[in-house]
Amino acid sequence: MSNKRQITVARGDGIGPEIMDATLKILEYAGAEFEPEFIDIGEKVYLAGQSAGISDEAWESLRRTKVFLKSPITTPQGGGYKSLNVTIRKTLGLYANIRPNISYHPIIKTKHPDVDLVIVRENEEDLYAGIEHQQTPEVVQCLKLITRPGSEKIVRYAFEYAKKNNRKKVTCFTKDNIMKLSDGLFHKVFNEIAQEYPDIETDHWIIDIGIAKIADTPQEFDVIVMPNLYGDIASDVAAQILGSVGVAGSANIGDQCAMFEAIHGSAPDIAGKGIANPSGLLHGAIMMLVHIGQPKVAEKIHNAWLKTLEDGVYTGDIAKGGPSVGTNEFAEAVIARLGQVPTKFEPASYKEKSEGDDVKLEMSPLAKDRANRQIVQELDGVDVFVLNNEITADELGQKLEAIAGPELELAIITNRGVKVYPNGFPETFTTDHWRCRFHLSEGQSQLTNTDIMKLLQRVDEAGIQWIKIENLYKFNGERGYSLGQGQ
Repeated sequence: MSNKRQITVARGDGIGPEIMDATLKILEYAGAEFEPEFIDIGEKVYLAGQSAGISDEAWESLRRTKVFLKSPITTPQGGGYKSLNVTIRKTLGLYANIRPNISYHPIIKTKHPDVDLVIVRENEEDLYAGIEHQQTPEVVQCLKLITRPGSEKIVRYAFEYAKKNNRKKVTCFTKDNIMKLSDGLFHKVFNEIAQEYPDIETDHWIIDIGIAKIADTPQEFDVIVMPNLYGDIASDVAAQILGSVGVAGSANIGDQCAMFEAIHGSAPDIAGKGIANPSGLLHGAIMMLVHIGQPKVAEKIHNAWLKTLEDGVYTGDIAKGGPSVGTNEFAEAVIARLGQVPTKFEPASYKEKSEGDDVKLEMSPLAKDRANRQIVQELDGVDVFVLNNEITADELGQKLEAIAGPELELAIITNRGVKVYPNGFPETFTTDHWRCRFHLSEGQSQLTNTDIMKLLQRVDEAGIQWIKIENLYKFNGERGYSLGQGQ
């Protein structure tokens, strides 16, 4: 039986098989000690009737080897197919997506020659929960889920990563000027955990100006941590402004398993042409080698790749119209330079792992002691969402006021978040989806779910079609819901 480290490998779709074959060939010639176990995932598995895009046998391999080297895959359009990338990350608990962004100027042209930043992206929550509903003929909803434990895990990982890798600053990106509860929680957790790392500089940017600064002055950042969607966008922006998304790899790290990949997609438009750049997947494989305890092999490959660029050997995406080579030719060029080191770039160096090098996460008392926390949760009202395309906001409000009591009273009606009753403006554009907010009537001391069910029955009897509700809570007396725009 082989003593080599077993890893699970997926050749993927589109350009995936080409760049995986090139990457594995480089790893083999560099002396990497691993045994690939191949699985099929992606488009052909979807189209064969596996709605998740992955078989039970593939899951068994991933859970057994706990290390996954994955080429890009294609999710078929239409048909309600879910992203397998997201499914794998969430199912295996790969909560941290690590995306290094380094400038290779002047070989790879960029306006930002002095950049070395790492984006730490939360990988399991946010809008990538993928919980969507069509609620009316005109309105669909996507739920954004941010949790305290999930935020603590990724923020602490970012600080620990900075500490272990001698980074000086950790920056947080959110949009908590608008999403005060969800992004507000992420920012709040960042501030709490930052206090535990007094030697690391911290700052926070609203996501729109933050990404603008990545595009304009990326050298001002060191490590950036952010929720899932923002991290996906920001890391692609960072990679592209540094020359090409084709050279960027990423690691997806969990407590038990890890997945390594390129950040780009399957590029079906160039599949089979033999021109794809394998560098992104190769950098993912380099991160994998460090993870499984083969840093010297990782170092050898990384330096050979740098020397290949220095010697003017480029795939088309780097050559930008100049002389270029294909996928296989580029791999052969890297192999030919194994054992060499670059002279224009600083040589890559990876140290052997020692005790304490792994990022060990200890949750804060707030997260660890959830069961023992003294939190009083009080029902404070209800948002009833209704379908209406027949009567005006004023007419709807008057009907609801008449049936609200005695336990509840109508506080506000909003449409797409903005107040339309009472005292709405005729200029406000409305659709068929109305949020009707009810609060406890004056003089009432307690609200129950039974009271809400009685209200819904009265709404139904009044001929108003309710489509969903959201209970409104206070936590230790603090409002756990946002006000309506204009409320």
